[in-house]
Amino acid sequence: MIRRLRRSLAGKLFLAQLLVIVAGATTLALVALAIAPGLFRGHVRDALGVVPEDVARHLDQAFDDAVLLALGIAIAAASITAAAVSWFLSVRIVRPIGRLADAAERIAHGSYGERVPVKGSDELSVLASAFNDMAASLESAELRRRQLLSDLAHELRTPLATIEGYVEGVRDGVVPASAETWSVLEGETSRLGRLVADLQKVSRAEERQLDLHLESVTASSVVAAAVKAAGPAYTAKGVVLETSVAERLPKLVVDPDRIGEVFTNLLDNALRHTPPGGHVEVQVERLDDEVRLSVGDTGEGIAPEHVARVFERFYRVDSGRTRDRGGSGIGLAIARALVEAHGGTIHAESNGLGAGARFVVTLPAPAGGR
Repeated sequence: MIRRLRRSLAGKLFLAQLLVIVAGATTLALVALAIAPGLFRGHVRDALGVVPEDVARHLDQAFDDAVLLALGIAIAAASITAAAVSWFLSVRIVRPIGRLADAAERIAHGSYGERVPVKGSDELSVLASAFNDMAASLESAELRRRQLLSDLAHELRTPLATIEGYVEGVRDGVVPASAETWSVLEGETSRLGRLVADLQKVSRAEERQLDLHLESVTASSVVAAAVKAAGPAYTAKGVVLETSVAERLPKLVVDPDRIGEVFTNLLDNALRHTPPGGHVEVQVERLDDEVRLSVGDTGEGIAPEHVARVFERFYRVDSGRTRDRGGSGIGLAIARALVEAHGGTIHAESNGLGAGARFVVTLPAPAGGR
């Protein structure tokens, strides 16, 4: 029995508390028996003076019996009560911990939907609540991992199938080993390379593993560089690209290359979804202690149910058309990760299909920056 108690946490707590009870009761008895008789005899002498020896012995025996009986009853009652309370508290402490341990073991074996009940507001309840939050995060991460693997397999399937088909065709002599064939193969392998590079980039950004080379720069210079780089592609498609920059903007402490990459992605995205003759405008303005930069277009727009999800990896409103246009489905995810790595936010706005879209980036401006 003792060995079994020692193996469990509840038993260990109970035995420890029982030891305290026994030590307290023993100390009480020893002190009472050591001090009380002397005090009693002194009070008897003060009250009665000298008493016969046989009477004194009888009084001492009566006092000892009364003290021992009272101590025995009191110690027994206190010990039973304390033991019961100790056992109750031990079970109340250990049972939630046991549930946590069982749930943690099931999560370790892949059951990420496990949760434990939360009752009250004590430390154990706080622990249970934190455990549930952790389990929810693990479940969400697992769902994202599965979705990522599924999306990645889907993304890799098309270029790999194209490469495999052309290689078999060349080997069997069905497809000529012409410049056009090599061009197609080169394009598909480049697409695979971009996909791998983009995945690595967005993963590192989301895990805050990017090396940011922060500098104090003006928002207008970052935007101007991105607009200048995108200019030829806009001209070739016949889409008007304009900028509107407010005056007296504070400087930003950012990595110019990374933020430039954000706007390159946003401008590329706007160009893909804006037909010839359309219009794209980049705006930069100050908003309290932040700088807001936006890219708005007059293109296809985004349906309300898709607005909140366009920054997810591989998420496409129209997968077929977007893939044909050369998008990897990761550009906006990269943009969000890079913006958040700088302590900023990014979101999309659209009044619906055919009404165009606007992507808004908000970056913090240092206090007193000019």
